[in-house]
Amino acid sequence: MSHYFLIRRVTGPAILLLLGIVALLNQAHVAGWGIFVPLLLILLGVLKLAERVALSGEEFPPGGPYPGGPYSGGPYSGAPNPGTGGPGGSQSYSGQTSTSIVPTPPHDLSKGPNGGSL
Repeated sequence: MSHYFLIRRVTGPAILLLLGIVALLNQAHVAGWGIFVPLLLILLGVLKLAERVALSGEEFPPGGPYPGGPYSGGPYSGAPNPGTGGPGGSQSYSGQTSTSIVPTPPHDLSKGPNGGSL
Protein backbone atom coordinates (compact mmCIF):
# COMPACT_ATOMS: atom_id res chain seq x y z
CA MET A 1 0.00 0.00 0.00
CA SER A 2 1.15 3.50 -0.76
CA HIS A 3 2.39 5.69 2.08
CA TYR A 4 0.12 8.45 0.76
CA PHE A 5 -3.01 6.34 1.24
CA LEU A 6 -1.82 5.25 4.66
CA ILE A 7 -1.51 8.87 5.78
CA ARG A 8 -4.94 9.67 4.31
CA ARG A 9 -6.47 6.80 6.30
CA VAL A 10 -4.86 7.98 9.53
CA THR A 11 -6.24 11.54 9.29
CA GLY A 12 -9.70 10.83 10.75
CA PRO A 13 -8.50 8.74 13.70
CA ALA A 14 -5.78 11.32 14.42
CA ILE A 15 -8.41 14.06 14.70
CA LEU A 16 -10.48 11.89 17.05
CA LEU A 17 -7.40 11.15 19.14
CA LEU A 18 -6.64 14.87 19.38
CA LEU A 19 -10.23 15.50 20.46
CA GLY A 20 -9.90 12.87 23.19
CA ILE A 21 -6.59 14.31 24.41
CA VAL A 22 -8.04 17.82 24.62
CA ALA A 23 -11.08 16.42 26.47
CA LEU A 24 -8.76 14.74 29.01
CA LEU A 25 -6.75 17.94 29.43
CA ASN A 26 -9.98 19.84 29.96
CA GLN A 27 -11.19 17.37 32.61
CA ALA A 28 -7.85 17.60 34.41
CA HIS A 29 -8.07 21.43 34.29
CA VAL A 30 -4.73 21.59 32.51
CA ALA A 31 -5.99 23.22 29.30
CA GLY A 32 -9.33 24.45 28.03
CA TRP A 33 -11.22 23.78 24.82
CA GLY A 34 -9.74 26.93 23.30
CA ILE A 35 -6.54 25.03 22.52
CA PHE A 36 -8.33 22.50 20.27
CA VAL A 37 -8.51 24.63 17.10
CA PRO A 38 -4.82 25.63 17.08
CA LEU A 39 -3.77 22.03 17.74
CA LEU A 40 -6.15 20.82 15.01
CA LEU A 41 -4.62 23.22 12.49
CA ILE A 42 -1.11 22.09 13.45
CA LEU A 43 -2.13 18.42 13.13
CA LEU A 44 -3.72 18.94 9.72
CA GLY A 45 -0.67 20.87 8.53
CA VAL A 46 1.69 18.11 9.63
CA LEU A 47 -0.48 15.47 7.92
CA LYS A 48 -0.59 17.48 4.67
CA LEU A 49 3.19 17.85 4.74
CA ALA A 50 3.52 14.10 5.27
CA GLU A 51 1.22 13.48 2.28
CA ARG A 52 3.39 15.71 0.08
CA VAL A 53 6.55 13.90 1.19
CA ALA A 54 4.92 10.53 0.52
CA LEU A 55 3.81 11.63 -2.96
CA SER A 56 7.21 13.05 -3.85
CA GLY A 57 8.87 9.69 -3.22
CA GLU A 58 6.49 7.61 -5.33
CA GLU A 59 7.01 6.59 -8.93
CA PHE A 60 4.10 7.33 -11.25
CA PRO A 61 3.44 5.79 -14.65
CA PRO A 62 4.38 7.99 -17.60
CA GLY A 63 1.78 10.64 -18.26
CA GLY A 64 0.72 11.52 -14.74
CA PRO A 65 -0.28 10.19 -11.36
CA TYR A 66 -3.51 8.58 -12.60
CA PRO A 67 -4.59 6.81 -15.77
CA GLY A 68 -6.49 8.94 -18.24
CA GLY A 69 -5.01 12.11 -16.76
CA PRO A 70 -4.54 15.35 -18.61
CA TYR A 71 -0.98 14.51 -19.68
CA SER A 72 -1.43 10.87 -20.58
CA GLY A 73 -3.40 11.42 -23.76
CA GLY A 74 -6.66 10.86 -21.92
CA PRO A 75 -9.42 8.49 -22.93
CA TYR A 76 -9.89 10.35 -26.23
CA SER A 77 -6.34 10.52 -27.48
CA GLY A 78 -7.53 10.28 -31.11
CA ALA A 79 -9.93 13.21 -30.79
CA PRO A 80 -9.19 16.39 -32.75
CA ASN A 81 -7.81 19.44 -31.03
CA PRO A 82 -10.41 21.89 -29.74
CA GLY A 83 -11.19 24.67 -32.19
CA THR A 84 -10.10 22.80 -35.31
CA GLY A 85 -13.65 22.15 -36.42
CA GLY A 86 -13.49 18.36 -36.55
CA PRO A 87 -11.33 15.80 -38.27
CA GLY A 88 -10.90 17.86 -41.45
CA GLY A 89 -9.84 20.95 -39.55
CA SER A 90 -11.10 23.23 -42.33
CA GLN A 91 -14.18 24.62 -40.60
CA SER A 92 -13.94 28.06 -39.07
CA TYR A 93 -15.86 29.68 -36.27
CA SER A 94 -18.40 32.17 -37.65
CA GLY A 95 -19.30 33.75 -34.33
CA GLN A 96 -22.92 32.59 -34.48
CA THR A 97 -24.22 30.48 -31.68
CA SER A 98 -27.29 28.31 -31.80
CA THR A 99 -29.01 26.39 -29.10
CA SER A 100 -32.16 24.43 -28.68
CA ILE A 101 -32.71 25.95 -25.25
CA VAL A 102 -34.98 28.95 -25.49
CA PRO A 103 -34.92 31.34 -22.52
CA THR A 104 -38.26 32.06 -20.90
CA PRO A 105 -39.52 35.63 -20.79
CA PRO A 106 -39.29 37.37 -17.41
CA HIS A 107 -42.35 36.90 -15.25
CA ASP A 108 -44.46 39.84 -14.27
CA LEU A 109 -44.56 39.72 -10.47
CA SER A 110 -47.57 42.04 -10.26
CA LYS A 111 -49.78 39.25 -11.55
CA GLY A 112 -50.73 36.15 -9.65
CA PRO A 113 -49.44 32.68 -10.39
CA ASN A 114 -52.18 32.09 -12.98
CA GLY A 115 -51.66 35.39 -14.80
CA GLY A 116 -54.49 37.21 -13.01
CA SER A 117 -54.12 40.20 -10.75
CA LEU A 118 -53.39 39.84 -7.08
